[in-house]
Amino acid sequence: MTEQERFMKEAIRQAKKAEALYEVPIGCVIVKEGKIIARGYNRRNTDKNTLSHAELNAIRKASRVTGDWRLEGCTMYVTLEPCQMCAGALVQSRLDEVVIGCMNPKAGCAGSIINLLDMDGFNHKVKITRGVLENECSEMLSSFFKKLRERKKAEKNAGAAETVDGSPC
Repeated sequence: MTEQERFMKEAIRQAKKAEALYEVPIGCVIVKEGKIIARGYNRRNTDKNTLSHAELNAIRKASRVTGDWRLEGCTMYVTLEPCQMCAGALVQSRLDEVVIGCMNPKAGCAGSIINLLDMDGFNHKVKITRGVLENECSEMLSSFFKKLRERKKAEKNAGAAETVDGSPC
């Protein structure tokens, strides 16, 4: 197992914490000098906070650990390509590199829709490595959304079993 795979496995463990909370399973870790200094996972619904993405939660923790908002010399490993908000935070935090599990064609801003991490005009660019444990990261998300659709369908069918006055049949 490569070092990148080892750290992505830890990001996947973080994503599973999100999934246990019925959150979209996205997780990440931030590494400096070969050691994990911060972990994060998606908690938007749990925290009732738009900003509670895995990447932002990990950046906040890493900044506390380093005592600086600049995360130079750090690499983030994340299971899903960052959105525009998180990609912007990666640039702003001066992370050196992001290692991405799977891409996000609907909202990804590290190459899928736009690449905010490597835009001319910004004062910092973030190196990108894509596809580390891609199948595992992708399958975790696909499985989550499949279960979510099945649960919603079951809830809808249960609701249809009620009569017009709202009492069960």
